[in-house]
Amino acid sequence: MSQSSTSTFKPLWLIISFIVLIGIMLLPVTHNLPLMGKAALAILAFAVILWVTEAVSYPVSATLIMGLIIILLGFSPVQNLSESLGNPQAGGEILKGSDLFGTSNALKLAFSGFSSSAVALVAAALFLATAMQVTHLHKRLALWVLMLVGNKTKNIVIGAILVAIILAFFVPSATARAGAVVPILLGMVAAFGVGKESKLAALLVITAVQAVSIWNVGIKTAAAQNIVAVNFINGQLGQDISWGEWFLYAAPWAVIMSIILYFIMLKVVPPEQQAIEGGKELVKKQLDELGPIKPKEWRLIIISILLLLMWSTEKILHPIDSSSITIIALAFMLLPKVGIMSWKEAESRIPWGTIIVFGVGISLGTVLLQTNAAQWLSDQTFGLIGLKGMPIVATIAIISLFNILIHLGFASATSLASALIPVFISLTTTINLGDQSIGFVLIQQFVISFGFLLPVSSPQGMLAYGTETFTVKDFLKVGIPITVIGYLLVVILSMTYWKWIGLL
Repeated sequence: MSQSSTSTFKPLWLIISFIVLIGIMLLPVTHNLPLMGKAALAILAFAVILWVTEAVSYPVSATLIMGLIIILLGFSPVQNLSESLGNPQAGGEILKGSDLFGTSNALKLAFSGFSSSAVALVAAALFLATAMQVTHLHKRLALWVLMLVGNKTKNIVIGAILVAIILAFFVPSATARAGAVVPILLGMVAAFGVGKESKLAALLVITAVQAVSIWNVGIKTAAAQNIVAVNFINGQLGQDISWGEWFLYAAPWAVIMSIILYFIMLKVVPPEQQAIEGGKELVKKQLDELGPIKPKEWRLIIISILLLLMWSTEKILHPIDSSSITIIALAFMLLPKVGIMSWKEAESRIPWGTIIVFGVGISLGTVLLQTNAAQWLSDQTFGLIGLKGMPIVATIAIISLFNILIHLGFASATSLASALIPVFISLTTTINLGDQSIGFVLIQQFVISFGFLLPVSSPQGMLAYGTETFTVKDFLKVGIPITVIGYLLVVILSMTYWKWIGLL
């Protein structure tokens, strides 16, 4: 869930984003798009330019977005949106027609995302990932798996995939998962005496990061963008997706793709060596350096297993939602003496900017939905290409392709989900999907996590690229077949498995 909060300041793109914002605000209002809706679209365009170009850091962009919501919506007339905005009160009276929305009401809307239980889940999950880093338990898990697979290169590739799968259950941060396994793999390569520019290094590092990305789809709590989608589905379509339900829907895709990844990697990036002599010994040495399992690690293991059990049995054995379960676990982890870490240890490691970006992303999505901007954008973008009446599988195939192409411009899947999921929810109304709406939106969320093509498409991809073990061309040679097969598998599962289990 981690996301980089640092970027190079690019004043030209910041200026362009403001010019686009002003340009949209100066356009005439159409009969089916209220002024507040036009303001919401202007803010969305502004946000997308900042996110795609990374003109400023993500937390700074989030602050700018909040400010624009307050100003542009606060000084816009309510028109016919009073009901969808929750009949905002001004001096005790319901706002009507030409009454201004008001900055106090706009302020509530700008911060509405932070009142979502999804933000609590993401924040608690970041603490859980931090606990793994403080205790080095995620590193110990990775070393255990690599110790079991031995010295053969093919087995180490399998080990890298298995580590990504196991950590996805317990470490709700793709960057933290990649950060746990990549240094170990690089150490094994170095121990063999080959350079970072070798095919062996590229094979192992790209395998690890692509496996991490695949399991962002497979596990609900593995990535922040999943929680964005679940929040909007729950709020707009009235259906909460439990951890177990998500796993039932998405895990088969992730399992099949993990197997396919193994064969693609060995075919596209064949290693120079069939075995890493001394690799197992190096892993054992690193395990020995960690020492025996410490009491804090045992407590974290117990908490993580209980958390996983509670997540997976939600709606089956108990009614407690994922957010509440995770917050309770966090409370135990922070207890003095019997917990895992102190507040000071957590405070310095938590990427607070991620929480700000996440909350503002939900606020922006809420603004798009409540001002009819998302519905208008859906009608204009997709309503004219004949999707209405088209079979659901064909609709999924077309929109998924659009989704994959759009992702090329985004470095953050969380931002992409904040921008697109409200539009996809509105699209279900445009083309009358009815009972298939939830399945359609959820499948599009799976595709939003397709960050396989370029290293810049995900934080974990950039982390791996920073090791200088591969080029963008190397990554693309692997990413193209993974993306094509992943896309085709989405279409096939839409025709079969997801229909059989009632998702579609």
